[in-house]
Amino acid sequence: MEYKDYYKILGLERTATQDEVKRAYRKLARKYHPDINKEAGAEDKFKEIGEANDVLSDVEKRAAYDQLGMNWQAGQNFTPPPNWDEGFEFSGAGSGANGAANSDFFESLFGRMGGARGSGGRRAGTRQRAEFNMRGEDHHAKIEIDLKDTLEGATRSISLRAPELDASGHVVMRDRTLNVKIPKGILEGQTIRLKGQGTPGIGKGDPGDLYLEIVCRPDQLYRVSGKDLYMDLPVAPWEAALGAEVETPTPKGTTIKLKIPPGSAQGRPLRVRGYGIPSTEPGDFYAVLKLVLPPADTETARKLYEQMARELAFDPRANLKSKGA
Repeated sequence: MEYKDYYKILGLERTATQDEVKRAYRKLARKYHPDINKEAGAEDKFKEIGEANDVLSDVEKRAAYDQLGMNWQAGQNFTPPPNWDEGFEFSGAGSGANGAANSDFFESLFGRMGGARGSGGRRAGTRQRAEFNMRGEDHHAKIEIDLKDTLEGATRSISLRAPELDASGHVVMRDRTLNVKIPKGILEGQTIRLKGQGTPGIGKGDPGDLYLEIVCRPDQLYRVSGKDLYMDLPVAPWEAALGAEVETPTPKGTTIKLKIPPGSAQGRPLRVRGYGIPSTEPGDFYAVLKLVLPPADTETARKLYEQMARELAFDPRANLKSKGA
């Protein structure tokens, strides 16, 4: 995917005010409008101008775009870093697409922001402003938590960044810090609602709420799948072949003796019920067997391997042979 320089498309510097963005768009939109300009490529140029304006005329989209685009040039291969928008607070009130045909580049950056934009947006608020009493807009942000937070519950201090216009019409970032209670058992993709932490209401209107979308940081030991947790459990070949009881750490912070049945194969999951994500019906914990071969780094070890090679009728590639071979 190629990076798009929206400032270059509109002929603007990155320091342009919102009024300068508006004027540049209007000038170019008139020039390349398909009803006026019949030259080849004019319609595509008009759509590109509309896409650039959709981003730069929206304070929140522009701030997000600026955060990502400092070191990129138009046409360069571009992939947004994972969770680049962590802690980025937005209201979900869009400025409209202005006829833009949004590209893959646009959707990769603003798909989540666009998905949160609903009937509580800025345009609805403008229509109701004459009534003087209006509820404030809801805000949205993504935060990362550790697996331990969802297993045990926690209170965390989080930092959020919200874009706004200063007196000169430039986009600036406003920082704030909140103490957030992480409920035990919360899953990735779920949200925490902080009542009254959105935009203040107008007149007697209540303030909006803040919705925090949960993302779980990768854990060094455990993998999450829904409410279940998985861990690779290293075992020796003889433990898998003959059976054994091995000390195994669990997500609950305890250690258990896990019984490995004789004849177990690589990748076999052994379930421990109720040791997954806490819930009314808690998830399970799976220890997935991972065979680890001892190195043949001593004379004794080499002789043991040579003895197995001679005496065991074992062909690890038997299933690769065709039936007619």
